Amino acid sequence: MQHGGTVTAFKGERRVATGSWDEVVRLLRDAGTQGADGAVLVFDDETGAQVDLDFRAAAPEPPTSAGGEEDVAARRAGRPKLGVVPREVTLLPRHWEWLANQPGGASVTLRKLVEAARKVDGEETAGRRAREAADRFMGAMLGNAPHYEDASRALYRGERSRFTELTEDWPADPRDHARRLAAPAFSDRAETERP
Repeated sequence: MQHGGTVTAFKGERRVATGSWDEVVRLLRDAGTQGADGAVLVFDDETGAQVDLDFRAAAPEPPTSAGGEEDVAARRAGRPKLGVVPREVTLLPRHWEWLANQPGGASVTLRKLVEAARKVDGEETAGRRAREAADRFMGAMLGNAPHYEDASRALYRGERSRFTELTEDWPADPRDHARRLAAPAFSDRAETERP
């Protein structure tokens, strides 16, 4: 089964592989570096979280939903060919009245409102996710590195140059990976002056 996204593997302070789940499993298996001694740490590039790879299969199984029967029922209803999934929405009577008077009805209007909000929120959400992913990775791999806490603060403040300065003396591979994960966090924020 193909798993989405990419992962990066480190053996100590050296990056040994980056790629899809399947590619990294194959590279580590072929190189004989997947040992059970915990020498190789693998991180999801989207979340920055440490992950466990299943070397017996091509890729780990994706997490299953805890929804059970409710999820199955939700998948059956709606317009499956369009990918529409019905859910309950609770609104005040005045909201329902307003929606009822919109062209196309409540569903069309709600979809348009959600799409407009996603466009506005897209960059902010991407920046927040990048900050969280970079900080999660830094905590696991570089938590004892010099200036870690100050670098984390600079990351959340949007201080790109300060972050770069504080991470300069870190081991090259994890430092570069942390900077790569953090890059989108700085693209949507203006550089702020540090006190």
